Amino acid sequence: MKIYKLGDEILRQKCEPVAPEEINDEFRAVLSEMFETMVSANGVGLAAPQVGIAKRFFVMRSDDDINRVFINPEIIKTSEELEDYDEGCLSIPGVNETIRRPARISVTALNERGRYFTINDATGLLARIIQHENDHLNGILYIDRGDESFKEKTIESFKRKAERAAQKAAKKAARKAGKEN
Repeated sequence: MKIYKLGDEILRQKCEPVAPEEINDEFRAVLSEMFETMVSANGVGLAAPQVGIAKRFFVMRSDDDINRVFINPEIIKTSEELEDYDEGCLSIPGVNETIRRPARISVTALNERGRYFTINDATGLLARIIQHENDHLNGILYIDRGDESFKEKTIESFKRKAERAAQKAAKKAARKAGKEN
C-alpha cells in the first residue's frame, strides 16, 4: 500500500465511521495489508487515511508485540499527568519531535470482528500510539501538537520535496515523450 505523506489532503480530513456491515472478510484483508505495510516501513501504527482511506480505523503493534485493530475508536478518559516522547510518523519520514500527551488513557473501539472492547489505563508506548493514530482519524498530525516553528519548517520542507519530485517526474515524462517521437 502507498503511504501518503505530509501535503496529501487526505491526511487533513476528518474520517467517517466504519459501518458495522463494512467489517467483513474484504475489510479484514485491508487490515492485513495495512499490518504488512506498517511492518515493512518499520512503523508501530498505521491509520486508514495514511493509506488513502478516509475511514475511522487504525492498526498498531506496541512494545508487547500484539497486533491490535481499532475501528471507530473513542478515547474516553485521559490523565491530567502528561508525558513527553520523541514522536515520528510514517507520513512524515525522517522527522521527529518531542510531543507532550496524556500519560494514561482509556479507549473503546471495535475489533476486526466488529466486537466492542475497552482498554483501561493504557500507559507508555501503547497509550502514545493510540493517541497518535487516533489523531490521524481527525486530520491531526503530531506536528500540530508541537512547536509552531518546527511545524512550519517541516511543512515547508515537505512542500519543497514535493515540488522537486514533480519537476523530476515532468522532466522524465518529457524525455520519454521525446524518445517516442
